[in-house]
Amino acid sequence: LPALERELRARLTEEAEEKAIKIFGQNLKQLLLQPPLAGHVVMGLDPGYRTGCKVAVVDATGHVRASGVVQVTQSDAARRAAAQQLLSLIKEHGVTLISIGNGTASYETEQFTAALIRDNNLANVHYLITNEAGASVYSASALAKEELPDYDVTIRGAVSIARRVQDPLAELVKIDPQAIGVGQYQHDVSQKELKETLDATVEDAVNHVGVDLNTASPALLGRIAGINAAIAKNIVAYRNEHGKFTNRSTLHKVSRLGDAAFTQCAGFLRIRAGETPLDDTSVHPESYNLARALLRELCAAEGDLTDRAALPALALKIAQTDAAALAKKLGAGVPTVTDILKALARPGRDPREDLPAPLTRQNIVKLSDLAVGTILRGTVRNITDFGAFIDIGLKQAGLLHISEMSGRRVRHPLDVLSVGDVLDVMIISIDETRGRIGLSLKQLQMQREKEKKRA
Repeated sequence: LPALERELRARLTEEAEEKAIKIFGQNLKQLLLQPPLAGHVVMGLDPGYRTGCKVAVVDATGHVRASGVVQVTQSDAARRAAAQQLLSLIKEHGVTLISIGNGTASYETEQFTAALIRDNNLANVHYLITNEAGASVYSASALAKEELPDYDVTIRGAVSIARRVQDPLAELVKIDPQAIGVGQYQHDVSQKELKETLDATVEDAVNHVGVDLNTASPALLGRIAGINAAIAKNIVAYRNEHGKFTNRSTLHKVSRLGDAAFTQCAGFLRIRAGETPLDDTSVHPESYNLARALLRELCAAEGDLTDRAALPALALKIAQTDAAALAKKLGAGVPTVTDILKALARPGRDPREDLPAPLTRQNIVKLSDLAVGTILRGTVRNITDFGAFIDIGLKQAGLLHISEMSGRRVRHPLDVLSVGDVLDVMIISIDETRGRIGLSLKQLQMQREKEKKRA
């Protein structure tokens, strides 16, 4: 009996670990694939009580333009001085988005930011709360020292918080996946298996999106199939010495990047405004001749891929094209032709563009303003077996229990939700003493159906 008990317990523990690791991996992938808020000048705020709030302003390309420390949780005089300093930075650098870390003093910093926007009529400025998990790990790493040698460890954390908004994937790959902290029981499972799963998840996400060969960091390049850390550094060194890459074939000149590595990595690397528009698609160089033949069959030219006026007509032709017939005519495989046609229909496409943009705010929500039945817009921050935690603009996230996700049975929250989803939820319970808020999608759906019937 004891032997059977040990065997069963070991088997159940193994199954539980596998499930926990799987959920962690799925949450991580969804977090990595959150859409970037490109084109913004972002102010990153890393909140704190004793050490103050660290500030970093980064331009649309991620370069640091200004930094400093302000006190937003102490005296009124200190807050007024902080407001003047931040207002000056916003106007000087044209800041349009403020990214606030969700750590210690985050709520007070959010109150301060909302008041700053309201009192100074900053209509073009919005803010959002950013998950700062792993920012301190990154700021003290060798990579951060190499990237930002002129800045203090604390300022590097604020830079990371700002850049995470501009391109979550490019910034989060610099951090050990286990430090990002989305999932459940991460410290109780096999750390070796967890690391293997998370590393594979990061690599899968990076290859799914692809990277810009002329702007990617060594950390991001190192996650591409066929490229290790040494080759990634060599690519950046070649780029620094010879200038931007103008075509993918130039990769052959990079030290230690042989034919086998080129075959693996080329399709995942993008070159914008290069010698051929095909370099800005997922089409592999080995298939360029086939891609050009397909364009001829469609009565189109390579130049049409960069002509925004001609692209809609080309996309419509591709949608009406019989891929199987074209493949037979050109002597190519149907899956290959199908993939190339998809790439030609949307050159330079980022798969994350199809996802809803992160939720930004200008005003803070107070717990005292809320009541049961209130409908709020929130962002999914974490998903577990029993439900999802939703950021609704308060210090504490609300819990959307699995039983409140739909009128029909939900097998697992991941079947209906993803990390980063923006959705409307209804408050069904508030426990101020314990700081707990219960949310529901089911009740909201029922209410809307009743309203439709009345109408």
